[in-house]
Amino acid sequence: MKCGIAGWCLEVIFTSAESMMLHDWRLVGKTSLLMFPIYGMGAFLAPIGRGVDRWLSPDGGEELCARDRILRHGTLYMVLIFIAEYVSGFFLRSRGICPWDYTGRHSNVNGLIRLDFAPLWFGTGLLFERITEGKRPAGGGSREREPVLGRITKHQREPV
Repeated sequence: MKCGIAGWCLEVIFTSAESMMLHDWRLVGKTSLLMFPIYGMGAFLAPIGRGVDRWLSPDGGEELCARDRILRHGTLYMVLIFIAEYVSGFFLRSRGICPWDYTGRHSNVNGLIRLDFAPLWFGTGLLFERITEGKRPAGGGSREREPVLGRITKHQREPV
């Protein structure tokens, strides 16, 4: 749910910025209802990233420095987003309902993805990880997060 909503918002902001570059100062942004489940798949990125960490690191990625974690996860997520965009675009186009077409645009692949969007997908993947997983401890690691209320017992709470 969080990734679907975040994706919609990012798309509206991005398309608004695109209209500004065309000197359309109405800053009209747009998206499609079909994009919600596509962006919603971003919720699977963090679990995949943890799985890759466990697979590549004997310690499960616990000792991976923050910079290396960002590079590893950002690159992985970028590739997975490109794959998801291509496959979902191919499926939707075959039914005549694909809401995007990059044909004629710089660095497009079959009109379904744009390779120059790589930095955007790198950052979007890390954003989706952040909003679905929360903040990780400073050296990385996948230790359990502190609950939102901390460690307050029911006896420590004051009555409302």
